[in-house]
Amino acid sequence: MKTSKEYKRSLKEMRPNIYKFGELIKDVTTHPATRRTVEGHAQIFDAAYKPEYKEILTTTSSLTGKRVSRYLSILRNAEDMIANVRMKRLMFNLTGTCTGGRCAGFNALNAMYATTFNMDKDLKTKYHERLKNWLKDAQERDITIAGALTDPKGDRSKNPSQQKDPDMCLHVVEQNEEGIIVRGAKVMICGVAAANEVFVMPGAGYKKEDKDYAISFVIPRDIKNLTIVETRRPSDHRELEEGFDIPVNIGGITQAYLLFEDVFIPKERIFMCGEYQYTREAVMNFIAPYRAAIGGCVAGQGDIMIGAAVLMARANGLSEKNFKEKITQMIINNETTFAIGIAASVLGKKHPSGVWIPDQLLSNVNKVHVARLPYETKRITQDIAGGIAETGCLPSYKDINNPRYGELLKKYLKANTSGVTRAKIARLIEWLTIGAGVPGCMHGGGSPDGAKIVINAKTDINHYIELAKRLADIKENPSFLSS
Repeated sequence: MKTSKEYKRSLKEMRPNIYKFGELIKDVTTHPATRRTVEGHAQIFDAAYKPEYKEILTTTSSLTGKRVSRYLSILRNAEDMIANVRMKRLMFNLTGTCTGGRCAGFNALNAMYATTFNMDKDLKTKYHERLKNWLKDAQERDITIAGALTDPKGDRSKNPSQQKDPDMCLHVVEQNEEGIIVRGAKVMICGVAAANEVFVMPGAGYKKEDKDYAISFVIPRDIKNLTIVETRRPSDHRELEEGFDIPVNIGGITQAYLLFEDVFIPKERIFMCGEYQYTREAVMNFIAPYRAAIGGCVAGQGDIMIGAAVLMARANGLSEKNFKEKITQMIINNETTFAIGIAASVLGKKHPSGVWIPDQLLSNVNKVHVARLPYETKRITQDIAGGIAETGCLPSYKDINNPRYGELLKKYLKANTSGVTRAKIARLIEWLTIGAGVPGCMHGGGSPDGAKIVINAKTDINHYIELAKRLADIKENPSFLSS
């Protein structure tokens, strides 16, 4: 497997095709807009070599028998899925931010592994073998893979084929024996700057008339005719700052629009092309492991927020006893999303392809909690920290070290610690609660409202009614009154 240096070298060798503020980013490993996310992802490679993290971050390939990154593996059982949830928590503990340039691609390849198996069995296609061949090569190269599902969509009341502009969802515009040409976009895609390749999936379930939009494939991030525009803005100013204004061991997060301007996809990298009846299955196969594991992700960030909040309370000269109830609630929030993710993992089922798919009901329940509980944890962290951790309330690193007035700032920042230590804690809390450390809790992996639709679909209300009727010895079957 790669070292972090080899990983960063692989990114340096790629064709520049990422833009921000109109500027072409020539080297994602050094540019202020992208270097932090690269550094965060690089920590995964280093951590994989440490004995204490080996079992979480690596596993044995089911295809080759070799040791590979877990991010490039097939989830085969509940233990693999539990390791995935633990891995998400660990990565936030180590990097302080999202490493989305690996997790979404990991879920996409597992989702399509199961989906292509069904397509080959039912339709006699050869997608599954293609996927396995590509994955063996990806494991051998130890690449980083982002995942791309979300389309621009256009008018939400209309299907892709009904849009005035057909490019509102990524689609096939030409097909021949060598492959396909696609046009459109994928938007709000996480971690692309840190990825070697991008795994593309349909963004929703489609109908027959939308078959041109039913596509899945994997591409090099620097493929010809693909333009990427980085969109992340909350941390733009911070990336240009110095010292503890950028917490030293923290990674970064990026989001991007992927603009496909007639991109050619070779046949061996295509895993769906027109099989619209399998698009919903593919999406459901994706969201189950993603929404289970994201509970570990936000718990990992919550762990750091608890530590930072207690540090600030101590730095302010206060006892944790003053905040015991609030800290307890933060712990409850963390362990709730983590535990539901573990439960969804354990109660999953093995697909005939060999992929382990977590319980859909619990995975989506977790998504709803993930869209609420981490924000409460952030609010409590800010509450405990006091005004110093709110944006704009702390002098910059340059000011604190200014030769004319820096010593005075350090003097007035002092409390139960030095002024510099207190400033470092405040900057970390700002990063975690309102800065670039904030993951996509609300809409990452889909919206909470979308999760509630799945919850209702997966819940047998009539079964609950029959349980109540039996216990109360009720024979009638009342129905809802019409409104």
